Amino acid sequence: MPRPRELKITLKPLQLIVCIALGLWFGALAIALSLWLAWRFVPETVQPLSQVLIPPVAAPAPGAEQQSQMFEQYKQILRNQELQQAEDQAESSVRNLSNPKCQFWLQQNRTAPTEKSRALVLEFCH
Repeated sequence: MPRPRELKITLKPLQLIVCIALGLWFGALAIALSLWLAWRFVPETVQPLSQVLIPPVAAPAPGAEQQSQMFEQYKQILRNQELQQAEDQAESSVRNLSNPKCQFWLQQNRTAPTEKSRALVLEFCH
């Protein structure tokens, strides 16, 4: 009965490194070539990327101007409500009762409200 043959493997690190490097390089080259070929022969069937990323601008809908005005009015009402709440808090604060500058600007804002008087009420009345 003959004995099975033994397989002897010799390790040559330089040869192994060169083979791995060539394999990686040829793999990257194959991927690049595949992408280039796909880019050359498929673009007719694919929608351009700029059209996918940037949708076409639609014409303004009827009534859009009216909606824009209503939205601006809504934002103005919100600003006025915020200012009113801040002024109410300034008036009701016990600490502001002893602050003469706060009292002066609160009175000015009650009698003749302006943007300047509101700003100064918010500044002096914490």
